[in-house]
Amino acid sequence: MSAAIRHTSQNNLIEPISADMEAVNRVIRQQLHSDVPLVSQIAEYIISAGGKRIRPVLVLLLANAYGYSGTHHHALAAVVEFIHTATLLHDDVVDESSLRRGRETANAMFGNAASVLVGDFVYSRAFQMMVNVGDMRVMQILADATNVIAEGEVLQLLNMHDPDVDEARYLQVIRSKTAKLFEAAAQLGALIAGAPESEVEAAAEYGRSLGTAFQLVDDALDYSGNAADIGKNVGDDLREGKPTLPLIYLMENGTPNQRELVRSCIENGDETHFDEILAAITTSGALDYTMQEASKAAQRATDALSGMPDSQFKDSLLNLSRFAVDRNH
Repeated sequence: MSAAIRHTSQNNLIEPISADMEAVNRVIRQQLHSDVPLVSQIAEYIISAGGKRIRPVLVLLLANAYGYSGTHHHALAAVVEFIHTATLLHDDVVDESSLRRGRETANAMFGNAASVLVGDFVYSRAFQMMVNVGDMRVMQILADATNVIAEGEVLQLLNMHDPDVDEARYLQVIRSKTAKLFEAAAQLGALIAGAPESEVEAAAEYGRSLGTAFQLVDDALDYSGNAADIGKNVGDDLREGKPTLPLIYLMENGTPNQRELVRSCIENGDETHFDEILAAITTSGALDYTMQEASKAAQRATDALSGMPDSQFKDSLLNLSRFAVDRNH
């Protein structure tokens, strides 16, 4: 677990599940083993980079909030982290990214072919692990989530270099590509703990809204953060011709000259005008709007927990909603 999340969330966000996180880390290490050395090497490389591990945290917090006492939540937390890891390996190849979590991406280190194939290994290992849980509903949730994520990746690919993408189309990508795995992680935690179906669905809403908030803040940080904090190159979205919410807002509300500049930069993946774009995004209110939408999503996540019994785990989930918006990385 990243030290940054400990510091920023303040109110003992992960302390209630610290022992569980240690157990999850042990499962991850065990399951990364392969008789093919390069597989283990690349998988270990990206896992050891850390990150916030929010998705496994959701499984653990929700399971504990509803009184789960078994060990399947450790395996499922590792499964969702593996699914996320596989998407990162594939995403970085598609996006031609060179920096993630403050260091070289796996594809930059080991090449595109190896990254794609090891991503496939990590995906398939996740499915082996979920089969061992022996719960058809668990398998359905994770299989459906993986399929929706893949659709989201294709939708994002179709949106690349398209300056006419509107907010609705972009939010559809967020819901599929990012929020769906948050949703599945939270849903699984409540499900295996035997929570009432209404609470399982509330957990899904919490995860879905939280994931949306995280992605929208990431969109804003790509224009307002710095590489040391966010662990990737600022302006990557513009370089990739990716129309995220700040650019979409500017296209809809900027001056004719600003709109023309954004259109050209998205179409051509042109980051040479980044400073000019950043100034326009800032003065137009695009960053403020993006953060407001993130705050609305975080509030929906908070509201979804209204029926959950009070506990230290619920407190951590509420703090996580705040952290999603308040962070700088």
